[in-house]
Amino acid sequence: MTAADTSSLAWWGARRLRYNIALAVAGILAFICYVTVCWTLLPRVLNPSEIPSVTVFTTLFQGIGYLLMMGVANLFYNLGPLSERVVRPANVDRYRTNCYRLGFWFSVLLPFSIPALLTMLALFYPGYWKHRA
Repeated sequence: MTAADTSSLAWWGARRLRYNIALAVAGILAFICYVTVCWTLLPRVLNPSEIPSVTVFTTLFQGIGYLLMMGVANLFYNLGPLSERVVRPANVDRYRTNCYRLGFWFSVLLPFSIPALLTMLALFYPGYWKHRA
């Protein structure tokens, strides 16, 4: 391993804890958004028996699933230092900062895609659930 490789791993490693904390916070907030959508918007378009229930079991199940997805996100986090070796940017600091920010915000915003999709369907396509098989 060269000094540049060690420097790259150290730079990315120093930011991993912040990344994981942000993922955990995003997961909790996205779940709160999901529950809010289920309790406020979905009753307008679904029968009460069709609304997803939120129980201790479903919360634990989704929490464990989210922890597994955080593990997958951490595997993808390793693409940062790997991409440096492949791309070999002229301005390493700017490259690292841009890659980190793009990956960070994509990873933080991704958990909100489900509540956002449910919100969009409930508000703009309420007939979606009536036409499903």
